[in-house]
Amino acid sequence: MNGQSTETTPRVVTLGTAGGPRWWTGENAGKRSGIATAVVVGGATYLVDAGHGVGRQMMLAGLPVNSLRGIFVTHLHSDHTIDLGSLAIFGMFTFGPDQHAIHLVGPGDRGELPPVSPRATVPPAPVFPDNPTPGITGMFHHLMAAYATDLNDRILDSLRPSPFDYFVPRDITIPKEAGYSPNGNPTPSGMEPFEIYSDELVTVTATLVEHPPIAPAFAFRFDTAAGSVTISGDTAPCENLVRLARGTDLLLHEAIDFDWVNRTYGSSANGTGRASADHHRKSHTSAAEAVALATRAGAKALALHHLVPGTTPLSVWQAAGEAFPGDYHVPDDLQSIPFGQTTATTRIMEEMVSSR
Repeated sequence: MNGQSTETTPRVVTLGTAGGPRWWTGENAGKRSGIATAVVVGGATYLVDAGHGVGRQMMLAGLPVNSLRGIFVTHLHSDHTIDLGSLAIFGMFTFGPDQHAIHLVGPGDRGELPPVSPRATVPPAPVFPDNPTPGITGMFHHLMAAYATDLNDRILDSLRPSPFDYFVPRDITIPKEAGYSPNGNPTPSGMEPFEIYSDELVTVTATLVEHPPIAPAFAFRFDTAAGSVTISGDTAPCENLVRLARGTDLLLHEAIDFDWVNRTYGSSANGTGRASADHHRKSHTSAAEAVALATRAGAKALALHHLVPGTTPLSVWQAAGEAFPGDYHVPDDLQSIPFGQTTATTRIMEEMVSSR
């Protein structure tokens, strides 16, 4: 052991490893919560996405909401944001008078609606046409407005703080030179990663990835003094992701079971089923493709998460790992994976958490 404190060894905690805006049913159901990943550096927590159950998962992992320095949202699909409101509202019961700000960083307003699927026979009408594509700042304000009755009860009667006292939402500004356009060029090729956040513990950089029709969609990289971790967000195989992840100590990449897609939608005769299959095929990555991307990026370790469906047997995901030259993980919920400099104590911690 090198004497380094386990508290300063950076690690990720896979709070939730399932993707998709649904509660998965059937065999193996209930084993994986909604997508959320904690990057833990020292005593600080940096959360990537806020899927279903994230608050409870943080408590089970021993990561209180008041340890958060930042919440980084890869894109605004509901399975990545559904429990953002609960973090902010329930969080008020954990905050003391010296609570630091929690930065909420994510995509800005899309600016225009996505194209209608060619499978449509009659173009559907969008909801909230006066404000159809709010970004993370707009989303947070709308969520808090929906709970104004509750919040004002707590603030006025119980003298609780307002979420706006601590949560600081900010839309990510995409560099103009990238040439981004939500419909015309949502994933500019050759894009250079750019910084979106920095403090004394981490520097966070981002790039645009390919997850149509939503735009913008980001991947994030966290660099620390001890090592780095890159989190893909939802994406099809993407060169921008390879560039962002170059030489990273750990890459967490989404994965979808395309055999499940074929079984579920392959014989569908209706537009919804066919459009759903179209979306999965153009917007996601198989486990084998994730292995190929991680290998090209020179990632030292690869972990699959955002598993769709959340009920696919573990053996399906593990089979792809035979082709990866580094450490390969298919983590359960609440697993701790160190990256960069690793102490013997932290390895023991990981084994204990994994065996729960």
